[in-house]
Amino acid sequence: MENALKLAMFGRVNIGEQLNEGYRLGIRKHNEEVDKNRHILYKIIDCVKFCGAFELALRGHDESESSENPGVFKGLVDFVASLDSVLQEHLQTATVFKGTSKTVQNELLDCMFSVLREHIIDEIRSADFVSIQADETMDISTQCQLVLVIRYIDKAHNVQERFFEFIPLQSATADSIATALLDRLSSILPDDKKSKLISQAYDGASVMRGATGGVQKKVQDVYVNAHYVHCYAHQLNLIMQQVTSHIPVVNQFFSDLAGFSGFFSVLDRVVAHRLPRASTVRWNFHIRAVNTVFEHKDDLIQCFETIRDSGEFEPTTVREAGGFVRLLEDDTFSFFLKLFHHIMPHVDILFSQLQKRTIDSVFVQRIMQQFTDNMQMIRDSIPNLCGEHSASQQQLAKKRRTQGPGELQRIAAEVCDTILGHAKERFSFTKHLISATLLQGDKFQQYNSQFPEAALNTTVEAYPLLNKNKLKTELSLIYSNEEFKNCSGALALYQLFMESNLQDTFSETVALLKILITTPMTTAESERCFSTLKRIKTFLRNTMSQDRLNALAMLSMEKKLIKDIHDFNHRVTEKFASLKERRAKLMYRK
Repeated sequence: MENALKLAMFGRVNIGEQLNEGYRLGIRKHNEEVDKNRHILYKIIDCVKFCGAFELALRGHDESESSENPGVFKGLVDFVASLDSVLQEHLQTATVFKGTSKTVQNELLDCMFSVLREHIIDEIRSADFVSIQADETMDISTQCQLVLVIRYIDKAHNVQERFFEFIPLQSATADSIATALLDRLSSILPDDKKSKLISQAYDGASVMRGATGGVQKKVQDVYVNAHYVHCYAHQLNLIMQQVTSHIPVVNQFFSDLAGFSGFFSVLDRVVAHRLPRASTVRWNFHIRAVNTVFEHKDDLIQCFETIRDSGEFEPTTVREAGGFVRLLEDDTFSFFLKLFHHIMPHVDILFSQLQKRTIDSVFVQRIMQQFTDNMQMIRDSIPNLCGEHSASQQQLAKKRRTQGPGELQRIAAEVCDTILGHAKERFSFTKHLISATLLQGDKFQQYNSQFPEAALNTTVEAYPLLNKNKLKTELSLIYSNEEFKNCSGALALYQLFMESNLQDTFSETVALLKILITTPMTTAESERCFSTLKRIKTFLRNTMSQDRLNALAMLSMEKKLIKDIHDFNHRVTEKFASLKERRAKLMYRK
């Protein structure tokens, strides 16, 4: 008993002091003051979180008490103080630790960023497989930035794509990008966890995808299982760009179409709404321009004629309006307008499906099959579209030196063939993605009669960690079971196994599903991160340290994660209190 007593009191003050009434009162008073200081700090942390989530500037130009424009953060703290008497009293009487200084803000940002990074790293290390998505761009202050996004399945069996950080680059060369990535990966995945990294996704730039000296090759030399996946959303843009670059008439059509949005963007008094602008990068934006012009063709003609006849506009505007009238009445332009009115909705649907975070290679293969089927139907219906051109229109085409029905039919067929050809070529699965075909629900009946031995061998070769014999047995059972044939993707099948507690029974299939789900199909999350970067750099500060930039970006992009961490404020406070010796009392005594 004496030994137990000494162990319990080891490192503490002696029993005599603890029994002293004055000592106990001092401890109680100290802890009460800590409670008050922590309550105040929690409120300040909430204000910083609010500003970060909505990308609001923390500081204004004038933070003095008499300032009429003190900044969002100061105004928010004053508002919270009006609802909290403890905080209000503190702000009025505090002389040691007020909590609203620039230094405290920056230290809190550092602590928040550190807590979130630690939480994400813990999730990554507990996941079975990890993928990275990276992209680089020049930000608003002309600094080359690389964004790193980590994709994995968390403990709740949900797919997560977490922003990790913006990395400043000296140059956009393969060596510079690869060095930065490998440096960050070494801090996330220790040497004994390197096999977890099963995929890396970038855009199609040669710097990224180079087979001998590209970023993906340099990363795979260190992380052997990190197979490269081209961003499928970028591939869709490339397909549509091929259509216009190789067919001059189509290129001219989209140039003319872009003229409508440009005309009305400076002429808002004639129409109530602007026409959607076309984009050469985001091809799904063309769908709105095509649909608007097609559906309101007669209204546009009437509008342009009103501009010409009103006599209220300058000669340049009248001349352009006359040109648009002739363009809308042109048979060739009308034909391509109708053709792309059929094509672009399918492109738009496919593009939006490729932007989802939860897509996997099984899902991509299924939606690509739907897309090619729809393109083939449009290809087959081209003669009907061209049949609307009468003989008189054909004679008129010869006089005007425009395209006749036969030539239009040939060009339309070339457009569809180009889309189909490039879709099949660019979306054809590379060696490690052949594994997706093993779990494609619409082929289960075919696989039941003839097992896909070649695809299984390719899968095991790409991922040696899988047990081939056990995986074959499990897949054979899945193929023979009618209930699995309605599988719509790897994620749905994975969730079924987890909800039914079948992860041990189908252990190899679950491992393959995790690989397929963790493998990213697009770098859409990277693009979203750059969008946040641009807003932060533009609306907050054009020059700031990299740590503050990453912290503000993290607060904005991972605001849901902050809500999910139930003790976030407590962990930030503990880290803030332990940074250095503070005059304010923030640590409890016993």
